[in-house]
Amino acid sequence: MTKQSSLPPLRLIAASALVLVLSGCATFSQDGGLDSVSALTKERTGQDVRLPKATGNADPAREELARLMKSPLSADDAVRVALLNNRGLRASLAGLGVAEADLVQAGRMSNPSFSFSRMSGGGETEIERSVIFDLVGLVTIPIRRDIEARRFESAKLVAALDAVNLAADTRKAWFRAVAASQSTRYAEQVREAAQASAELAQRMARVGNLSALDQAREQAFSAEATAQLARARHNATAAREQLARLMGVWGEHTAFQLPERLPDLPAAPREATNIESLAMQQRLDVRLSKVDTESTARALGLTKATGFINVLDAGYANASKSGTPRENGYEVELALPIFDWGGARVAKAQSLYMQAVHRTAHAATVARSQVREAYSAYRTTYDLSKQYRDEVVPLQKKISEETLLRYNGMLASVFELLADARTQVTGVNAAIQAQRDYWIAETDLQAAINGSGGASVSLGASSAAEAAPEH
Repeated sequence: MTKQSSLPPLRLIAASALVLVLSGCATFSQDGGLDSVSALTKERTGQDVRLPKATGNADPAREELARLMKSPLSADDAVRVALLNNRGLRASLAGLGVAEADLVQAGRMSNPSFSFSRMSGGGETEIERSVIFDLVGLVTIPIRRDIEARRFESAKLVAALDAVNLAADTRKAWFRAVAASQSTRYAEQVREAAQASAELAQRMARVGNLSALDQAREQAFSAEATAQLARARHNATAAREQLARLMGVWGEHTAFQLPERLPDLPAAPREATNIESLAMQQRLDVRLSKVDTESTARALGLTKATGFINVLDAGYANASKSGTPRENGYEVELALPIFDWGGARVAKAQSLYMQAVHRTAHAATVARSQVREAYSAYRTTYDLSKQYRDEVVPLQKKISEETLLRYNGMLASVFELLADARTQVTGVNAAIQAQRDYWIAETDLQAAINGSGGASVSLGASSAAEAAPEH
């Protein structure tokens, strides 16, 4: 509907000034949310997140990456390379710009619409002009900005969660790669011992000092040791490539160096003191669920506010006819709630809110369960690795020494000596696997407390007796 009257110039100026002020409040931040993501990541991993510069020679991030790749990588170094170089993480960080753009857009008023009409006939010409503003959009700018601000916070949490998960995956891949390389070297020793035993058996069989059955057993063991070495080498290559993918390296950087052995066990394990409450405070996925619920609740308020009236436009209008003075006034357009009273939109928003509430409660329940499971795996793998280090490996070494004494005293055959050497190497290899499992479980525990939960761990039997065939 349109009403013709004079529009005071002062009101028009005040309305224009209000629009300019509200539009001017919406600006982009200098860091694009990266500082918050970096702080959240550093709090949980000890390392920040930085993006290499697009141009320029003096780039600290690239210089740090080149320096790290020149020396053997520690677990922390590998994580640092991944946070600097992984393109998947960069794609996640680019999502911050999308969320911030939505925030800035929400703080800006919709562009006014301009209409023009011209009608002529009977020697007369009538011209109408109008400029229409979205009043509902203007009034709801603070609410929409608040909603998008919460979504921007959600985007920061998502990016930080991706960074923390990347750090945990990279750390576990590093432990697997080092352990696989270390196991390969012991598999080579087993094959060498098996080949020596097979060659000796062949020589003794030629002179009639060994039965065909015993010779066949030694040759079968040698063939099996060769096959195990081939599998070990492939596993080492696969573990190394997995680490390379997470670090995002290619070309000459794929020739990175790793230490020869895993880190030693800590002196004592971590106690399970308040790990559940700590997870409720630190878990990024739980915090993300809470922010999403708050954002949904705020959106419910907006839906209720605009459920009855969601179209209200007003603006300046004038009309002129041939031979008559120009007429000025204003125009108001209101959507009449005849067919749609907004009840369906409000009901949908309420259902979305309850859905978010239940998801948050579910995330908290899952987080508590995951942290309990992760601690069980952590403590069990620590005890197993310590048992291998303090009992199994020293006992096998003692057995090997006694066997050597019996061989020197001509109380044991050379085949018993070689078989014992193979068993000892296999036991050491099992100790390496137990030590690797501990460090992976320790990383999963940190992820269960700080990130989005560690992977489920099922510990299988792994002993020297089971790893080596009977002989």
